[in-house]
Amino acid sequence: MIIVLLRSVRIVPQARAGIVERLGKYHRTLLPGLTILIPFVDRLLPMLDLREQVVSFPPQPVITEDNLVVSIDTVVYFQITEPRAATYEIANYIQAVEQLTTTTLRNVVGGLNLEEALTSRDQINGQLRGVLDEATGKWGIRVSRVELKAIDPPLSIQDSMEKQMRAERDRRAAILTAEGTKQSAILTAEGQRQASILKAEGDAKASILRADGEAQAIQKVFDAIHAGKPDQKLLAYQYLQTLPKIAEGSSNKLWIIPSEVGEALKGIGGALGNFTEGDGENKPESPSSTLM
Repeated sequence: MIIVLLRSVRIVPQARAGIVERLGKYHRTLLPGLTILIPFVDRLLPMLDLREQVVSFPPQPVITEDNLVVSIDTVVYFQITEPRAATYEIANYIQAVEQLTTTTLRNVVGGLNLEEALTSRDQINGQLRGVLDEATGKWGIRVSRVELKAIDPPLSIQDSMEKQMRAERDRRAAILTAEGTKQSAILTAEGQRQASILKAEGDAKASILRADGEAQAIQKVFDAIHAGKPDQKLLAYQYLQTLPKIAEGSSNKLWIIPSEVGEALKGIGGALGNFTEGDGENKPESPSSTLM
C-alpha cells in the first residue's frame, strides 16, 4: 500500500509537462506542481520539456542549381507549445523535424547556384523557418530559428575559389598601387608647377625691384651730375678714363676706338693749352729779357 500511495503522488517540475492516460486514453495534461494519480488506472507518460531546444543535424549533401554537391550543417531552434499534440500527432518529433529540414533545405538550395547559396544565408534561413513552422504547427511545435552552420563546397571548388579570391586580391592590390602612384605623380607635378610659378613670380619681382633700383641709381647719378654743372673739359676727361674699361677682359681681341675720341682729345688739348697760356701770362720775365 505504501508503494502504491507513493506512485500515485507525482510532482511535475517547472517548464515540464506530463500526459496522463486513463485506461489507455488521453485524460489530461499535468502542469508544474503536485498531482494525484489513481493507481492502476492512470498512467503518466514521460515528461516533455517545454523549454526551447536546440538540435544540430549532421551535414546533408545538397545539389545546387549548377550541379555542385555541397555539404550543409543546420541548427534548428524549436519549442513544444502543445504537449498533447506533440505526443499523439507525431511519433518522434525530433526525427520529423530533421527529415523535414533536410527535404526543405534541398528544395531551397536546389534553386540557387553555389555563389547565391554562399551569400544568401539569411534568405535560406527565412525560407526554412517559414516551411518548418507551418509544417510543425499541427504537431504542437513552434520553430523559432533555423541557422546554417556551414556550407562546404567540394575541395576542387574550394581550390578554385581560393585561386579566384587570390587573383581578385592581387588585382585590387595592383589597382590600389596604380592609384597611389597616379596620385603621387599628380601631387608631385602639382607641387613642381606651384614651385615654378612661385619661382617665376619671385624672379619677376626681383627683376622689377632690381630695375627700379638701377633706375633710381641712374636718376641719382643724373641728378648729381646736373647739380654739379660739369663743363666740357670734365666730361672729356671722364670719357677718356672710361675708354680703358671697355678694353678689359681676356675675350677682347679687337678694340675699336670710337670717333668721339678725337673730339675728346681736342677738348682736353684745348683745356691744357689754355692752362699753359694762363701760366705763361703769370710767369715773370727772365733777366735776359729784362736786360734786352
